[in-house]
Amino acid sequence: MGLRRLVRGAVTAAVVTAGVRALAGKQRPGGAERWTRTNHRGEPISLLEGPAVTAGLAAGALAAGHGRGRAAGVVATAGAGVFGLVDDLGEDTSTRTKGLKGHLGALREGRLTTGGLKVLGIGATSLVAAAIGTRRRGTAAGWLGDVAVNGTLIAGTANLLNLLDLRPGRALKASAALAVLPAGGPLAAAGTGAVLGSGAAAWGGDLGEKDMLGDSGANALGALLGTRLVLGLPRPLRLAALAGVVGLTLASEKVSFSKVIAETPWLKAVDDLGRR
Repeated sequence: MGLRRLVRGAVTAAVVTAGVRALAGKQRPGGAERWTRTNHRGEPISLLEGPAVTAGLAAGALAAGHGRGRAAGVVATAGAGVFGLVDDLGEDTSTRTKGLKGHLGALREGRLTTGGLKVLGIGATSLVAAAIGTRRRGTAAGWLGDVAVNGTLIAGTANLLNLLDLRPGRALKASAALAVLPAGGPLAAAGTGAVLGSGAAAWGGDLGEKDMLGDSGANALGALLGTRLVLGLPRPLRLAALAGVVGLTLASEKVSFSKVIAETPWLKAVDDLGRR
């Protein structure tokens, strides 16, 4: 059963990701310029990969998941992808509001950036997904505590994957590694399949530096991976995972992940794999 769900999720996600990317490439809603950005080499690159990956992930979770896990996975993935896309397309590049700390600081000052809207939106949809997927055990207060932990872990993982989307293939490789980590629950095999299938479909464009995940695709990948963890890990491991995600997020405000990777030989070898 688990293998069938994995294969079904992978095939569905790959087909939908490739199909949406091909269709969007022909239509380019709003014109090509709206979807074009400049990559780390100073070359033009397309954001269309992001919504294609989001659609593939959601379709894979829907086709291969079951019960509350399926609903939670689709809500978390779609929410993260949509709010990420809002930031991708609507970000004011004339300002220097960057990172989680910057957007939260703007909110405290009464300014709502597209990044701030993304933080609020992904936080809300992550909590909804957590409420859907978290079984009621014990007291209402205990359940609410679990929902808070689970929702924070989903949103935190979505943000963490986005922090890695700074070089071709980096976020896809990280998501594939996280997808094969052991986890039980109603989204384990389906989530693994969806992440691997969608990543395989996006691999060529991403590593070839024609496409990028953007906030939409990276946030969606992280949200589905986070949902897979919260539905499949016992509470102590969920708390440990949350501590790790929070620690890495705080570290990112002070330390460059790209610099750490470049200075660590085995990480650099993995990071460079498949690039032109």
